[in-house]
Amino acid sequence: MTSDTGIDPRVPPSGTGCVECDAAGGWWFHLRRCAQCGHIGCCDDSAGKHATAHHRATGHPVIRSYEPGEGWFWNYDTNELYETGPELAPPVSHPPDQPAPGPVGRVPANWADVLR
Repeated sequence: MTSDTGIDPRVPPSGTGCVECDAAGGWWFHLRRCAQCGHIGCCDDSAGKHATAHHRATGHPVIRSYEPGEGWFWNYDTNELYETGPELAPPVSHPPDQPAPGPVGRVPANWADVLR
């Protein structure tokens, strides 16, 4: 990855789950981290699509997966996927014991049908 604008490696993530889903008592499929401000939002396979909504509201162009073991980045402005990129402030993922979908206790039993 080149040195894209919109990446601040010093900023920590906003938490362990999607900011908007947590506020509403909702749930998510996978999580994404804004590489500029640290906002944690849910992916486009989640009902809320809050990571993309954050990009649209702020113009922050780059996200990183917030899933354990994943280090890829996506640039919304260029529609480019980067397999790797700069190290971001820890933690680099949600807690490994937090399932996907998550969080525990808020995922409906029919979650796969809900996401179709």
